[in-house]
Amino acid sequence: MKPLSVVVTSICDIFAWFIVVFGVYVINNGHSTPGGGFQGGAITATFLSFVLVAYGGSHFKQWVREGVYGLLEFVGLVAFFIFGCLGFPNSFFYNSLAIAYGATPLSEWIPYCGTISLMNVAVGFEVVGALSIVVITMYESIHMVSTGEGMGGERGHDRFNR
Repeated sequence: MKPLSVVVTSICDIFAWFIVVFGVYVINNGHSTPGGGFQGGAITATFLSFVLVAYGGSHFKQWVREGVYGLLEFVGLVAFFIFGCLGFPNSFFYNSLAIAYGATPLSEWIPYCGTISLMNVAVGFEVVGALSIVVITMYESIHMVSTGEGMGGERGHDRFNR
C-alpha cells in the first residue's frame, strides 16, 4: 500500500487524534452513558486503520509495534479478571468499591470509584489491543500474498509456525 495524497494524510494528522480522544471518552464514561469499554475500544482501534489507509504500509510498519498491542490486550484481560475478583466474598462481579465508599464524603464520586468503571477501562484496553492485532495481522497477510511470500513454499508459513 502506498500513501494517499497530501490532503488525506493532512486530514489524518488532524482528525486521527480526535478518534483516540473520543474513544477514550466513551471508555471513561461508559458506566453512566451509552457506550463502554468495548465500544470505546473499537473506536480507539479505528485510529490504526486510519493511519494504515492514509500513510500506507511502509509508514505503518515503521510506526506500529505488535508487541505493544499484545501487552495492552494482556493487561486488559488480567485487570478485568482482577477487578471481577475484588467482590469475591459476595459474588464475582460485585461492585465492591462503590458499595464500600457509599456512606462517605466520596459518595458524589461513586460512579468513578466503582468497580464497573474500572472494568470498562480494562475492557477498553483489551479491545484496543485485540482489534489492533487483527488490523496488523490482516495487513501482514495481505502484504504476504501481494508480494508472493504467501504463495506456497515455506516463507509464507513462517509467521504461523512460531
